[in-house]
This record gives sequence, structure tokens and C-alpha cells, in this order.
Amino acid sequence: MKVKDVMSTDVVHVSVPGNRDEALYLMKKENVSVVPVVKNNTNELVGILTRSDVINNPDEDQIVMLMTRDVITTTDDACLSEVSQKMVENNIRRMPVVDEDGNLKGIVTSFDIVSLAIAEMDLDDYVGDYMITNIPTTWDQAPLNVAFQVMSFFGLKSVIGLNSNNKMTGILTETDFISESEVISKVSEHSSTVGTEGDKWSWDSTSILYIHKNHLKFSDKVFKDVASEKLVTANRRTKVSACAKKMKSLNVEQLPILGIEGELVGLIRASDLLKSLIKK
Repeated sequence: MKVKDVMSTDVVHVSVPGNRDEALYLMKKENVSVVPVVKNNTNELVGILTRSDVINNPDEDQIVMLMTRDVITTTDDACLSEVSQKMVENNIRRMPVVDEDGNLKGIVTSFDIVSLAIAEMDLDDYVGDYMITNIPTTWDQAPLNVAFQVMSFFGLKSVIGLNSNNKMTGILTETDFISESEVISKVSEHSSTVGTEGDKWSWDSTSILYIHKNHLKFSDKVFKDVASEKLVTANRRTKVSACAKKMKSLNVEQLPILGIEGELVGLIRASDLLKSLIKK
């Protein structure tokens, strides 16, 4: 299969010059986590902007300063196995599709490949061969800011909640955190005292420095308030294509993996399933 068989051509994108509020509003409205960036009044691709870029740099306002400039791209006639290889090697989940002049034609994601290609194949590999076991977890009564920090420490896009009995109760993704947050500006006051020249009885002069800093503020909810109570899982022996079908039907990019006694043993993501396609 080729990229053109699975890519999206109706691409939500932003342009430069532009600001973070416009981009974040568009991401929330269209429920997307990444947007290609084009030059104003053209279709020329100049960068790519992710939710992580926006929330990890709250002090920066301009899209041109937030976006990634060196974008890994593909063409619509590229083989899916080649694109999957690129995604895995560069640890990315999305690639803009461009023409020979560098103009944006579409976008292909790991979820597109999983739901439209792998889900239609008959792959006998087990998800246990591709799952990750270094999983971010937190208490399901933890405040959202704590849960978000745990997820950030792991460098992943989701975090799993556990109750007091160490049983899994839910999962939150970066999208969930975005929906429960806002960027606010806070002013802090810093003073420094500098002695003047002259005798010891001279008055000291005090300098006041006001620092404006943006940060992400979350709602007062706890993890369990936001996480869905309906939790869908897989196990180590779930076959790759069956897992892909489940992701497609639920429109999710990750599934927790449970052991024999229902304990959490791993996490399988759409990007992990791409490795099964590379082997073919």
C-alpha cells in the first residue's frame, strides 16, 4: 500500500505569522494534536506544530518560534513500510505529505496506517512483542497538575491511573489535559538591594524587577474526574491486527496491556504497531 491510500488530504493547518492562541484554539476545535505550518497566503510547508510544543513553552507566543522547522516529510507514492520505518527511527507519529515543490498535500499518521492498513491485514504477531513496559502511572485521586507532571517525566502522551488497591481505573492523554487547562500569566516581584558609594550611613538603593511568566493552569479536578470509566484493554497474546481493529473501532491510539491476573503489564500504541509492518 502507498501513502496516498491512507493519508488525509483535508489538512487542518496554521500559517506564519501567527500566535499560539490561534493554534491552540484550532487544535481544540478540530481535536487534533499536530498541525502543519505553511507560509502565509501559500501552501508551502515551513514547519510543524504539536500540542507538546505549545504546552511545554507557555512563555512563547509566536508560532514561528514554537514550531519545528526541520520537518521529516514524505510523498504520496511512498510505500507504507518505508514511511513506518521513518516514523519508528525518528520517534514521530505524523508526517506531512508534500509535492515535489514542497507544497503541503496532506498528512499521514501512525493511526492512519494502523486503522486503514494494519487493521485490514492478517498479522499473526502478538502485541506483547511490541508493547512498552516503562509506563507512567499515578494515583487516580492525584490532582491533574501532578498527573500531567508524571506523564511529562516519562516523555509519553498518556498516563494511567491506579486506585488504592493498585487496580487500573483509567487513562488520560495529552488531549484530555489540554481540555482541562489554560495558559495564564503570573507576575512575580524580585528585589535586590545595592549599597551606594560613600560612608556606612548612606541609604541603600533597592531595585525592583517584575517578571511576567506564563504557565499552564489546570482545573481543580483530580485524575478520576476526567478519565473515562470505560477502559478497554488488550493482553500480551492479542494479535496485532486484532489490536489494530480495536483501536480503529474505539478511535484511540493506545491500549493498556493486562496480565493473567488483570494486572497492568504494558502499553501498546499505534506507533508501536508500525514495527510489525516494517517486518513484512
